[in-house]
Amino acid sequence: MVAVSPDYADRLRYAWRVCSVTSLGLVLIGIAGSTLNVALPAVVRHFHATPFQSGWILLSFLLVNTASLVFFGRVADLLGRREVYLAGFALFTVASLAAGLSPSVWFLVGMRVLQAIGSAMILANGTVIITDAFPADRLSQGMGVYIGTLSVAQLAGPTLGGLIAEAAGWQWIFWVNVPAGLVALVWGWLTLRKVPPGPRTPVDFLGNALIFAALSAFMLALSEAGSSGLTSPVVLVGFGLFVVLVPLILLVERRASHPVLDLRLFGGRMLACANLASFCAALARSALILVVALYFQAARGVDAFTAGLSVLPVPVGMALASPIAGSLGGRVSPYVLSIGGMLMSAAGLGTLMLTADPGTPYWVIGVGLFVAGCGGGTFLTGNTTQVMRALPSGSLGVVNGFRLMVMNVGIVISVGLSLSVLTSSVSPQLRDQVYAATLAKLSPVAVDQLMAGFQRTYGLLFAVSLAGAVLAALARDRQSAAASLDSTSR
Repeated sequence: MVAVSPDYADRLRYAWRVCSVTSLGLVLIGIAGSTLNVALPAVVRHFHATPFQSGWILLSFLLVNTASLVFFGRVADLLGRREVYLAGFALFTVASLAAGLSPSVWFLVGMRVLQAIGSAMILANGTVIITDAFPADRLSQGMGVYIGTLSVAQLAGPTLGGLIAEAAGWQWIFWVNVPAGLVALVWGWLTLRKVPPGPRTPVDFLGNALIFAALSAFMLALSEAGSSGLTSPVVLVGFGLFVVLVPLILLVERRASHPVLDLRLFGGRMLACANLASFCAALARSALILVVALYFQAARGVDAFTAGLSVLPVPVGMALASPIAGSLGGRVSPYVLSIGGMLMSAAGLGTLMLTADPGTPYWVIGVGLFVAGCGGGTFLTGNTTQVMRALPSGSLGVVNGFRLMVMNVGIVISVGLSLSVLTSSVSPQLRDQVYAATLAKLSPVAVDQLMAGFQRTYGLLFAVSLAGAVLAALARDRQSAAASLDSTSR
């Protein structure tokens, strides 16, 4: 039996309390995202939203959240991680309350922007707080539980979203976040220890502004491409601005004293490939619940609650796989878990691609969703542990913010690209019916056209998963692996 020092035991007890706080943050964000994915048709019908407005109810949150992650990682390094983290809870809660009172669709989009800022303050710091709190030999266990709670939130979210949309109204999709946010704020205030802020260094405002402008232009062009075609002036201008801004961002960031995108920290092959694999995983995984929920409502004509139940195999798979992968951290390397997770995701998406039809038995769809969910949970645990172990401790906040931003760019593109590919299969006159989930009431020809869109969408996500598996396999750094193994043995 190995003796455990009192200091180690005390640190471990505190680490698990910290894990409960950060897990509440993921529950809050996970439920908020997954409930809206299922209940989006109810919101669209209430506001009589156009396809453009419908897409931006989702994309506004993802875009602002992505563009501000690195910024709030830097701000937390300067002002104190605990303070920024708790302020994120407060802002997200207030914005959720106001979103349910929205008088118009664009007011709702504005509240989604505020939710995104609060979410960025939480996400940019949660993983760093976990990494700082846990001893190195227990980090994979803490990370498995931390990521597993997101799966639990996504498990409850679709069913909760469908039930709320049918029984209480779309407003409660946002109001359910309020009590959860208050609990998280109070528990975080009582639990998290104050950490002295780091040295005051300049914040890269120009870099943040350029990144936001580039992502905005790209997503505007992508969301319009599906409805207006690639030759639309909006699409051409948006893609043109993106192409011009990307090299400008690289030039500005190379000259900045404290760049928001410090690419030197990702010069090694392991970190570069691991982050690119994370990008592919997010792109392949993130739109899945949204796309499948639309499939059941638009193609099969079921209500939101039934659609929410139907997508449950995805979060069930993630909820089971994440803690199991974390518990295997001492015996199976994060590198192997990352590759295995991506291959499982590809297998699940391939199943959905090959069986895309309104008459497909549910058990076949359920198996594909479950395998994809298991792959997502396994990859997230392995990849996050692998990357966080390799990061320099002096800049965990900004570097983790960069890691999350890379992943969130995948999420943004996943939603925008999937919706564009999906709706491009039907005529422009019918795209409103897809978002409102009323297409099943029209002719069988329209549903058949839509199924071709689903098949192409699943095929795209399947190909991205395979690319992610290749990148995960390339993310092998023998020196880092040896150092990690040596620190674990000590």
